[in-house]
Amino acid sequence: MPAPATISIIVPCYRERPNVRPLVAALDAALAGRAWEVVFVDDDSPDGTSDEIRALAAIDPRVRGLRRIGRRGLSSAVIEGVLSSSAPLVAVMDGDLQHDETRLPIMLDAVAADDCDIAVGSRHVAGGDAAGLSSAWRHRLSAGGIRLAQLLLPGRSGLPPLGDPMSGFFACRQRFFEQAAPRLSGEGFKILLDLMLSAPRAPRVIEVPARFRPRLAGESKLDLLVLAQFGTMLLDKACRGLLPVRFIGFAGVGLAGVLVNLAVLDVARRFGAGFETAQILGTLVAMGVNFWLNNSLTYRDRRLRGRRLGAGLALFMLVCGVGAVANVGIARALHQQHHSWQPASAAGAAVGVVWNYAVSSTLIWRLR
Repeated sequence: MPAPATISIIVPCYRERPNVRPLVAALDAALAGRAWEVVFVDDDSPDGTSDEIRALAAIDPRVRGLRRIGRRGLSSAVIEGVLSSSAPLVAVMDGDLQHDETRLPIMLDAVAADDCDIAVGSRHVAGGDAAGLSSAWRHRLSAGGIRLAQLLLPGRSGLPPLGDPMSGFFACRQRFFEQAAPRLSGEGFKILLDLMLSAPRAPRVIEVPARFRPRLAGESKLDLLVLAQFGTMLLDKACRGLLPVRFIGFAGVGLAGVLVNLAVLDVARRFGAGFETAQILGTLVAMGVNFWLNNSLTYRDRRLRGRRLGAGLALFMLVCGVGAVANVGIARALHQQHHSWQPASAAGAAVGVVWNYAVSSTLIWRLR
């Protein structure tokens, strides 16, 4: 019987079928002489990623797979993968072959020797390399995320400076992760800083220079929405978890809806529309914009597609019509009292935002 694994490599993945076998081969070479396992956490990829993992696991007992149905997201996938492990040491890396697996022994040894609580494979320390970012746009997104983290949370809770808070490549003790897990937001695609901020005490961190390689197969998941989710997670931590991450995102979308409402209101007024007509038009347009933004960002992990997209939009417009009635009624009353279009419209739209949040979470984007 093979010795139990002392190291678990957690690999969240989506549409990574071509990378499964090359990654296992790379880990085999990098971790030679160590008792390790790899846990692929697949968010029900349509390209057969889970089938490939299962086929490899049938001949290699070091390979395990978790297939998740009806939920999606890198952070939550990492949480489930780490908590499924019995190994004392865990490492997290992407399934796209861009993380340099040859740095794993250094990172794992640093954690095992108790030199640190978290060892980070960093692109932004001496010897690190971020050349694998495929475009100037991705470089700007990554740099923006780093600046955002360092701007919003400087020295919070004794947190040490971190050159690469956007890294998805790190190692720690399983027990350390498990202690922080109840406080993790589980949202978005960047879990490292969430882990650091959720730990019972300020963690000791070592950054190990690592090369970020060009992608050979699959598709990048870094985009503007990922950066927005990262910012939302930082706000959640800045608020000490008093407001749910999803509500913060929904409120941001609601603010955009208010601005759209006011803009449509102003345009309609310039074309001679009455206040009630303009308010109804602005409300409908804002509802459509809110639905699109929430589907793309706030509920990205439950995103509606195909027929469900059309049905979701119809249900959203139908149920939120109740909120729109309150919106228009409150705006009308305030307008008659204060004779000011913008404040009255904003108050009515705010009522609609609260109603829409309750409806969205329970009926539109509910977990399947």
